[in-house]
Amino acid sequence: MTRLLILRHAVPLTDGCLAGRTDVDADCSAVDAFDWMRARIGPVQHVLSSPARRCLQTAGALKLLPDATSAALWEQDYGAWEGLAYDALPDLGRLPPAELARHRPEGGESFDDLVARTLPLLQGLARDTLIVGHAGTVRAALSMVVGPAALSFSVAPLSLTVLRRAGADWAVEAVNITAP
Repeated sequence: MTRLLILRHAVPLTDGCLAGRTDVDADCSAVDAFDWMRARIGPVQHVLSSPARRCLQTAGALKLLPDATSAALWEQDYGAWEGLAYDALPDLGRLPPAELARHRPEGGESFDDLVARTLPLLQGLARDTLIVGHAGTVRAALSMVVGPAALSFSVAPLSLTVLRRAGADWAVEAVNITAP
């Protein structure tokens, strides 16, 4: 059995704008939350991280430095939407999950593109691993179990999601665990 723990980075310092591939800092000042999360995660065999500064800062604040980084773990590239305030993002209406997963912002990538980039790394893991990544990383992992419906999951900053694999089958153990 392989256990996959995915920690979303701490709050990105974006002034309420969509970061995506923009390399921004994280607010790592919540020492008690980091201490609680480190205890909740416990010992891990392997730590991987997105190369994004906010992920590396989060790993450092947890005192769980990555063994390696992987570009496959970068957040979704939102193209023309990068840097827009959340309330300025286009309203796509009510799209079925599969159609939403295929939608590609101008100059960016779709959720399906993110999944295609991320899943080979996740599926290739052969030992218990902690990944410090993004909301998109978490949703990509969840898509191994629920497909494009993974887009419906809310993923809070500094939250933990846990999946387990027995053979080729993944199961969700927990989603969006946050410090009290």
